[in-house]
Amino acid sequence: NSSCSLSAVYSHTSISARRYFWQEINMKHRENYSLNIKRRELYGLIASIFAFGLAATLPLVNTGYALSLGVTIVMYTVLSTSWALFSGPTHYISLATAAFFGIGMYIVGGGLEIYSFPILIAIAGCVGAILAALIGLATLRLSGVYFVIFTLGLSELIRQLVTWAQTTMGTSSGLYVLIDVTESQIYWELLTIAAFVFLIGWCINRSRIGFALKIIGNDEKVARHVGINTAAVKIFLFMISGSIASITGAILAPRWTYIEPTIAFSPMLSFLVVIMALIGGAHRLWGPILGVIPFALCWDFITAKFPNQTALMLGLAFLLIVYAIPHGFAGLGEKYWGKFKHWRDFRV
Repeated sequence: NSSCSLSAVYSHTSISARRYFWQEINMKHRENYSLNIKRRELYGLIASIFAFGLAATLPLVNTGYALSLGVTIVMYTVLSTSWALFSGPTHYISLATAAFFGIGMYIVGGGLEIYSFPILIAIAGCVGAILAALIGLATLRLSGVYFVIFTLGLSELIRQLVTWAQTTMGTSSGLYVLIDVTESQIYWELLTIAAFVFLIGWCINRSRIGFALKIIGNDEKVARHVGINTAAVKIFLFMISGSIASITGAILAPRWTYIEPTIAFSPMLSFLVVIMALIGGAHRLWGPILGVIPFALCWDFITAKFPNQTALMLGLAFLLIVYAIPHGFAGLGEKYWGKFKHWRDFRV
């Protein structure tokens, strides 16, 4: 009887604590996440619109090397930022980007004779979201190195299955993507997707889901204890990330003209996306782009001048992340900005 009484008291206390917690969340949500935009957010929104508008003029100015490099930078911006939407707040390091990216490419390569290019892009997004949901249901209960290993193996598994299917069907090792799409069109499409990803991230950060993600990132057990459905939140974000990666692969398929499993499902892509996001700072929505631009420029230079030293650059990048800037350039900037404000306030 005493144990039943204690259990009842504990259950009542837990329910009361959860009710009080969500009352506080609703109050904070009304205060901080209302339709009223703060001055700093307004300045950031105006700066973002101006930056995207300026970036959109690149194909009008240069259609050569600068445009090609611009497509690469925008591609990694989309992939790194969408990766950070999931992995940034949850601290789950996903290496499945290449799997979703390759699926998007192969949907376009295999379906051009049946559907139009825009419809295939939409199909790729839906397939990526469904696959991410299935993977999430099966694996997001894993954590740490186990989740990293699984997502890395997923890309290799899909690559081997695609290779086996093509060999069994008696086709060649790859597919031709022959469609009249210019690099300027690809650039504008990717830039539109990038703006969409930033808008999604901005809306999530201002929502209850964003607040729940912060709690999950700090302590997932506490999040579950206060009634947050951590599995549903993580799967939802993983679906967004997977869908965006598949759409990106579908948009970029015509750029390669000929695709094969080793290109579409390259594990190097997954590593590059993670490195760029972490160097920039995955805890901020705008952080990954701080890593994408300098790293993409350096990577382009290294691959052109010293193609055999790319592995060395990856190793140096990992060391830089671990020892020099564990929170990325965004975290480094926030650190010194905090010191400057402290020094300024102290002088005043």
